[in-house]
Amino acid sequence: MKVEIWSDVICPFCYIGKRNFERALAQFADRDTLDIIWKSFQLDSSMPEEANESYEQYLVRRKGLSNEQVKVMLQNVTHSARQVGLDYKFDDAVMVNSHKAHCFIQFAKLHNKGNEAEERLFKAFFTDGENIADHTTLAKLGAELGFDEKTMQDVLDDHRYAIEVNRDIQEARNLGVNGVPFFVFNRKYAISGAQPSHVFFETLQKSFSEWREQNPVPQLEIQQGQSCNVDGICE
Repeated sequence: MKVEIWSDVICPFCYIGKRNFERALAQFADRDTLDIIWKSFQLDSSMPEEANESYEQYLVRRKGLSNEQVKVMLQNVTHSARQVGLDYKFDDAVMVNSHKAHCFIQFAKLHNKGNEAEERLFKAFFTDGENIADHTTLAKLGAELGFDEKTMQDVLDDHRYAIEVNRDIQEARNLGVNGVPFFVFNRKYAISGAQPSHVFFETLQKSFSEWREQNPVPQLEIQQGQSCNVDGICE
């Protein structure tokens, strides 16, 4: 069963939502049957690739709030993150455009490392204070996941991955998604926001139960004969 997750790696609630979803997965007996697909989304595509303001300054300008209001907001989010084991350091965050980071994720998905790429980019942005628009930084992060740095440089210059990013964003618009994180289960149920883990677990159970009814496990009556198995044993 497909679970699709629209997310932006500069969204603090997306990282928190990822952790809550993972807690639900850990309790879900049929988790190995799920096909979890990370989808690109950009909260602000107009952001520059060179940082020119802090996270606090950005929110003051973007939301029209006072510095004090934003400080309280970030303190609350930091506390929420800490409850799920995340260490947010907003003062160190490098506020840049996330499009290149999403290209990285699109490439990683082709090698079944989409989740690892999401995790590493979240940590890079929210905890490590790294520039997720910088090619050298992204190449280094890719190397941590086992990708050749030269290959990563080529990926970031390849328009094919940018097309995939934009396709995900357009798909989100078609579904009516206007905020992230946004989780879609079997294209029937959706969860918006960093909901508690029990909400994810209940939705997983409900959607998977319906999916399993429509996709039952084959029950074959097998006549055994001489054969070779995947371990190379023939008998």
